[in-house]
Amino acid sequence: MSEELHISSGSKEERYVELLPQLRAVLGSESDPIANMANMASMLHETFGFWWTGFYRVDGSELVLGPFQGPLACTRIRRGKGVCGTAWERGETVVVPDVNEFPGHIACSSESRSEIVVPVKRGGEVVAVLDIDSRELAAFDGTDRHWLEEAVMML
Repeated sequence: MSEELHISSGSKEERYVELLPQLRAVLGSESDPIANMANMASMLHETFGFWWTGFYRVDGSELVLGPFQGPLACTRIRRGKGVCGTAWERGETVVVPDVNEFPGHIACSSESRSEIVVPVKRGGEVVAVLDIDSRELAAFDGTDRHWLEEAVMML
């Protein structure tokens, strides 16, 4: 099945508003969580041109790399370590305007400048995190937080 992504070049908010119904249509017909993570990562990455877009899945006491778009990534992250491990431990979205200012940041790529990590929850438990990195400082804000939290609820 071939799907095409159709998003205008409007404001960030306008692109999220257009993207979410398309995400819902693609994810709604598939029950496999890995396939849905893969498509979500791809659609977000294509829409916004992020540096790195992907998921880490909870596996015991670690996050393990899941579907992603972008350059080579760290494979395993411990709970409470880095931005991803911190978002998992807190169970809440973490927005980092400058990764060099985040205590314990794990530098998978020196080109990453800012980051947002959104927990994916099932039954109140964090089962994965959506991790997005940008080459720009302060690339993420409340708009991203709101819409990405909406998006991961579809998983």
